[in-house]
Amino acid sequence: MEVFWFWGFWAWPAIVMWLIARATSQNGLLPTLRPPFGRETASKRMSIIIPARNEESNIEPCIRSLLEQDYPPERLELIVVDDHSEDRTLDVVEGVGRNCPRLKLLSSPQLPRGWVGKSYACWTGARAASVDAEWLCFIDADMRAARELIFSAIAVAESNEIDLLSLAPRHELVSFAERLIIPCGLFCLSFCRDLRKVQSRSSFDATVTGQFMLIRRRIYDAVGGHQAIREYVAEDVALARLMKKNRARVELWDGKQLLATRMYDGWKSLWPGLTKNLVDVLGGPGRTIGVAIAAFCLAWAVWLVPVAAVARCANGVNGDCIAMTAVLAGSAAAIGLHVAGAAYFDIPLWYGLLFPVAYTVGIAMTADSIQQRFRRRVPWKGRVYPGRSS
Repeated sequence: MEVFWFWGFWAWPAIVMWLIARATSQNGLLPTLRPPFGRETASKRMSIIIPARNEESNIEPCIRSLLEQDYPPERLELIVVDDHSEDRTLDVVEGVGRNCPRLKLLSSPQLPRGWVGKSYACWTGARAASVDAEWLCFIDADMRAARELIFSAIAVAESNEIDLLSLAPRHELVSFAERLIIPCGLFCLSFCRDLRKVQSRSSFDATVTGQFMLIRRRIYDAVGGHQAIREYVAEDVALARLMKKNRARVELWDGKQLLATRMYDGWKSLWPGLTKNLVDVLGGPGRTIGVAIAAFCLAWAVWLVPVAAVARCANGVNGDCIAMTAVLAGSAAAIGLHVAGAAYFDIPLWYGLLFPVAYTVGIAMTADSIQQRFRRRVPWKGRVYPGRSS
């Protein structure tokens, strides 16, 4: 037992430092989208497609930010596809689009068997896009764009020969649920995801976000578009993987300077929103369970291991007072990382002390996500899908 404590105490700071090094090594791997200087790509014709279901509180600022883009109006059309909303989404869009010929409002047809609602709305919008549109941009209704977004994204995609450019937005966290869970969720991704490998052209895996996906039209049509991945709940990852298998270039960039979102407004929307995709994001049921358990154990160890080290040092156990110093340093580093995460998201720093609670909730969310997939019943916005994994 003495050997266990000795090596356990010295292993703890090594584990923490390895995880922090892995997380920080991911930082900066995503290129940052910034406004370019030239205007060479402003001649490209493009269609922006917004699938919307029950988005009455989000859709207006999203549409207005896209209508105000610093891009030739005659080259840019905006298509909103209402996916059988049960709130005032349709009325809001009609009000914003009055006397605006660039805004086209469509009602998604009855959802066919085997389709996920968002994919069918995206597919409906893509088929309605102008025949000469060279680019299709699928963007969620809770996004808000800076005026330079579209031009900057097309310029980057053209200059880098990217066929699918996805942008990670800046997250605005307001409710307790958002502030507790989202930073820790992103830390989990940084601990277990190898961005360098996934982003490489030689890998058939992909990391993207369906919040913003700019896709070259001819490539989209060539792979079958959303129709080819119609049954996948995580349609963004499924489409990106399909494109990479067909030798398309897919990249995720950091778009926080030009794109912002508030994805959820509390537990009621956050819980189903995250659990429906959790298994796909973390790489399957087995890996998801492993990541959740490891995160839970390590999070509580940040507080419990120092307690054990201090107790053994106080009891005069030889060598444990020296080990205690290393243990405290390791735990302080882990706490500092999460406090820095709170500062990054501009939320009160004390949220950075609650990460064990967040990872405990993550265990419950993982269990829910797993059982949804095994039961093949994934609920989302009033519908239930079989939940095929990508």
